[in-house]
Amino acid sequence: MTDRDTTLSGQRLEWTTDLDQARALDATDQLAPMRSRFLIPTGPDGGRQVYLVGNSLGLPTTSTRHYVDAELDRWAALGVAGHFTGEQAWAPYHRLLTDQMAMIVGAATEEVVVMNSLTVNLHLLLVSFYRPTPQRHKILIEAHAFPSDHFAVESQIRQRGYDPATSLEVLAPRGGEETLRHADIVAAIERSGSELAVVLLPGVQYYTGQVLPMLDITRAAHAAGALVGFDLAHAAGNIPLDLHDWGVDFAVWCTYKYLNAGPGAVGGCYVHNRHVADRSLPKLLGWWGTRPDTRFEMATTFDPIPTVESWQLSNAPILSMAALRASLDVIDEAGGMTALRYKSERQIAYLDFLLERVLGDRIQSITPRPLAERGAQVALRVTSPGHAGEDVQTKLEQHGVACDWRHPDVIRAAPVPLYNSFEDIHRFVAALDRILR
Repeated sequence: MTDRDTTLSGQRLEWTTDLDQARALDATDQLAPMRSRFLIPTGPDGGRQVYLVGNSLGLPTTSTRHYVDAELDRWAALGVAGHFTGEQAWAPYHRLLTDQMAMIVGAATEEVVVMNSLTVNLHLLLVSFYRPTPQRHKILIEAHAFPSDHFAVESQIRQRGYDPATSLEVLAPRGGEETLRHADIVAAIERSGSELAVVLLPGVQYYTGQVLPMLDITRAAHAAGALVGFDLAHAAGNIPLDLHDWGVDFAVWCTYKYLNAGPGAVGGCYVHNRHVADRSLPKLLGWWGTRPDTRFEMATTFDPIPTVESWQLSNAPILSMAALRASLDVIDEAGGMTALRYKSERQIAYLDFLLERVLGDRIQSITPRPLAERGAQVALRVTSPGHAGEDVQTKLEQHGVACDWRHPDVIRAAPVPLYNSFEDIHRFVAALDRILR
């Protein structure tokens, strides 16, 4: 029986709660073959786990080992000569990733570099873009910012001789609400006005899964005379981005979530090209930021690369980048962010329908409902009497479903279109239903 009609991208979709429909959706899904390109963990029953934690750590591709082994073989065969030998020479290896990464975040190639880790990159860019004055010294963040972002901002403020008590502006949802209203974000920027130096917000909020209005934030920050940066840890590889055309000043992200580069993998960094050639910007300098054609002349006068690569400090972590290359190639094969988002929107709508129809008021989603305000992740609270949310998450693991728990009371689940099926979503909701019964 048809339970609900939904229209997505002009296409009418009829949802039911039947497992057969989930399988039929998988049978007609053009990205379904991509699932076989990933290594999926085994559940307690010996079958494939329902892996819904790609928002925390993405899965390896079947080719990841090949890409990494290729560099181990080059190391064994070439030794130090591997830095300059062949198309995969290690010295410029990071550039093998630039075009694909620029496409994922919507940037020009000279605006993007893969380097370091997210928080290291955030510190490097705040050195350049947080230039407080007695009049303009505030940084605006959200109240529930990821702790690392909060720590980085506090320390940057103190390093410049200011006090977070007066220089850190914190934006919180309204009382009784879970997510930030768009108008309230803009109003907070306008309210800080001439005191505001930097706006630093997430592209996708890690706890609720809310997508923030990055274009509107950028326009409001620039109108106030401030610079704007984004933490895209939960956005890169999850939702389409257009950093250059939005006019974003800087951004950082990790690659081990939706970009599947492996635990602790190398991060990404973006600087708008209007800033790239600005030699007046303060920077922390390193050998790898100087021009490669003169680098090995061992000069001690810094000659910056005329791209965002001038923010580099050291040579690339090749094995980590090899794993990232494997994933980016699979994303290209799948059709890039347009194709991934097309499927993700259908999976989001299907998950919403099942949660509402099967679980009703036993579960509450705190993720915004409109598709424009959310990515793959849904954040759920258990409201069924007698069931503690953390216990439910543990029982899900026993049922072969991997989600994660975020203090104080949220189960996060993220159907990733590259490797999660519609049947995965059905199995997740069915397991929740059994547990809460």
